[in-house]
Amino acid sequence: MIPQLLLGLAMAWVLYSRMALASNLRRAQAMGVPLITVPISPMNALWIVIEPLVFHIIDTLPFSLGNFGRYGRRGWHFLDKAASHLELGDAFALVTPRETFLHICDPDAINDIYSRRQDFVRPVQLYKMMDIFGDNVATVGGTEWQRHRKIVATPFNENTNTLVWSESLSQARDMIRAWTNWGQSGTIGIAKDTRTLSLDVLAAIGFQKSYKFRASTEPGLDEARNYREALMLTLDNALFMMLVPPKLLTMPFVPKSWARIGQATRDFRQYMMDMLNEERRLLDAGKPGTGNLMSSLVRASEVEQKKNSKSSADETRGLTVSEILGNIFAINFAGHDTTANTLAYTILLFAAYPEVQDWVGQELKEILQDSNSETWRYEKLFPRLKRCLAVLLETVRLYPPLTALPKRTNQRPQTLQVGGKVISVDMDTMVVPSLLSMHTHPKYWNPDPLVWRPSRWISSSGNKGPESNLAAQLESEELFVPTKGTYFPWSDGLQNCPGKKFAQVEFVAVIACLLQAHRTRPLCKEGEDLGAARKRMLATCEDSEHGLLLRMRNADSVRLTWTRL
Repeated sequence: MIPQLLLGLAMAWVLYSRMALASNLRRAQAMGVPLITVPISPMNALWIVIEPLVFHIIDTLPFSLGNFGRYGRRGWHFLDKAASHLELGDAFALVTPRETFLHICDPDAINDIYSRRQDFVRPVQLYKMMDIFGDNVATVGGTEWQRHRKIVATPFNENTNTLVWSESLSQARDMIRAWTNWGQSGTIGIAKDTRTLSLDVLAAIGFQKSYKFRASTEPGLDEARNYREALMLTLDNALFMMLVPPKLLTMPFVPKSWARIGQATRDFRQYMMDMLNEERRLLDAGKPGTGNLMSSLVRASEVEQKKNSKSSADETRGLTVSEILGNIFAINFAGHDTTANTLAYTILLFAAYPEVQDWVGQELKEILQDSNSETWRYEKLFPRLKRCLAVLLETVRLYPPLTALPKRTNQRPQTLQVGGKVISVDMDTMVVPSLLSMHTHPKYWNPDPLVWRPSRWISSSGNKGPESNLAAQLESEELFVPTKGTYFPWSDGLQNCPGKKFAQVEFVAVIACLLQAHRTRPLCKEGEDLGAARKRMLATCEDSEHGLLLRMRNADSVRLTWTRL
């Protein structure tokens, strides 16, 4: 009986999907753009969970599955780059039984989308996986988003950036010390260690918990390790918790692996609540706050709440307890794995391109000399380390944390001009500025748009003369500003990432500390020469998957050696 029931349900789902796909296809044809059909939506919650397993099997098949094989996986944007737009034009639509996704690869049209915030809205339903602890700036829209954004943006200021700089240098000093201790045997766990560094920086800035860096290969359990474990387990299983609510994970009958996730969620909530209660105690006593992100959110929320007593406007309301917790989690999510993954990509790319290490090293040698990193001052050095920042800009051009930043038309049809053509877009249609396509399109990024070359971001009005003129050359260098609409790893418009400068400061500090006196190279496998090892670094970067964010599958399997100059 049960097998027949399951078969009947499966057949009903297939029939419904075919009917829904046909209906969406008819609506999409009115746009007059090339159409591609895929039998399942990438936003289907069950598909999000099982898709990696399904494609693990599909990838072993000796034949292609057509459009489904190409566009059915979550990471298809990364694999495709600009190929689909080069084949189909600046606009094409991906039609599924649930939604239609209109993909746009035209800078003027993309600028139009970002400027028309009321017409092309944030599809908050895509980010609901991040409301584990409460609504936050990523999961709300409209006036609610304005209320959250106003308060959440408060702690991202130059005072915070100074703290980020100092803590990042401290963590990087310990990290390079741990890596060089491995000697010629090579260090492993690069991605794990950059995650630890990034998390420790966030712990210091967000919770005023300063932890000494501990490499993934070093044994031991302490408060820092417990805190990291709680946050990492919560972040890594956010997709899983779309299907299984966190409250269910605390039930006594669930599997041990589920219970571990539930315990991590409870532990992280308790960390946040302890800090929130301490900040409120200080606030009630009229004392200064601790100066961390939690303190800023609590106090900014209190200011807005007092304004609300004199105004009925929604946007002047402060944040509730659950909203403060939700936003702290969102900041941890946005600022943790994003920077950590970018650092991991960069370090492997350095190993593949030793000439880029030397190029950055020129800047560091001239500006930093042999100074101790404990004496480096953010306000004096960060603006001058342009090559270090160029490395970040180039890395997130090719390996952005998010490979697409979709919008959605509101409850009315909209028109959008793409090139010389006006497209009529139906209501509730996903409109996707094709981030990676724009970042890798030869029309905007020639020569070699797929090659990692940070020097493309530096322009100089000075002469590239001998070493004696290096100081003048560096002084004349300026960062290249891309055509608006061709580069947006931190999104664009009013809804861009408030933590952009935070990430840039952390990244530049770490890279400067790593390369001031060290160089890295891949450890060759048996029978492998250095050229082949460097190609393996690039292959490891390209072997990436998209869960919540883009990251390498096997970064921790790579061994690198670090040599002091």
